[in-house]
Amino acid sequence: MTYAISPGSQTLPRRAGLFALILAFSSAAAGVAPAQDRDPLVAKVNGVEIHESDLTIAEEEAGQLPPMTPEARKDYLVQFMADMILVSKAAEDKKFADSKSFKKHLDIARKKLLMAELLQSVGREALTDAAMHKVYDDAVKQMGEEREVRARHILIRAAPGDEKGSKEAEEKIKAIIARLRKGENFETLAKETTEDPSGKANGGDLGYFTKEQMVPEFAEAAFKLKPGEISGPVKTQFGWHVIKLEDSRIKAPPTFDEVKGQIENFVTRRAQAELVQKLRSEAKIEKFYKTEPETPPAAPDKQ
Repeated sequence: MTYAISPGSQTLPRRAGLFALILAFSSAAAGVAPAQDRDPLVAKVNGVEIHESDLTIAEEEAGQLPPMTPEARKDYLVQFMADMILVSKAAEDKKFADSKSFKKHLDIARKKLLMAELLQSVGREALTDAAMHKVYDDAVKQMGEEREVRARHILIRAAPGDEKGSKEAEEKIKAIIARLRKGENFETLAKETTEDPSGKANGGDLGYFTKEQMVPEFAEAAFKLKPGEISGPVKTQFGWHVIKLEDSRIKAPPTFDEVKGQIENFVTRRAQAELVQKLRSEAKIEKFYKTEPETPPAAPDKQ
């Protein structure tokens, strides 16, 4: 598992180990079971045992695996472990484990695994209901009030730069607006006349949206309307529109459950980053090399 930690940052990779924690709780709730039942033997290689727990670690080490059945995955991981056992034994026979390079790699791998274990533990301990709800409440306060509207539209397409086509589309929209002013139903007319494929199916209904979700010309026109009002012709890069505002409201924040996964991720990473920053602040780190300041890029020549 890789952890990339940036100075002054509260960003760490996504929390790992929750599934293992759930399994641990499940095992505890089920009572004490024989060790063999909790970690069954799945294979032997020249007498070396491979247990289910070994396959769990092997899957982490093997990286992204292609889609396969559970049986095929287990067989793949058993073979992965078997190869590792056989090749590592051959390396030991050739005394590779005695080399200075191997010992350095082994030391770094040990430190990396210890780091991962501690960071996972700190992340798990930080995941209290109180901590997660505080993050949620603070985020909701920072959101403030954002307005969103629900609208329908009718579109007559016109390619950008096609002046003749744009003029024809404008005239068609004006004729549609005239029919709406006379009392024709917007939804029915949208199904009949719009050139927006989805609009033909749902009567031009765009659902709720904020200003940032639409092109500026469309958003400006829609947000000036009151519920029930119909716009004049609106030109965008897609062509000409007429808009009917159905509703306007303050956008509700997502519920806690909807963003719980993101909150868990944030709380975990924050706790891990705080630990790393604390350890850095208490440490004496000496660097026996010099770094040259970065040279800013040269300004482009003015012609």
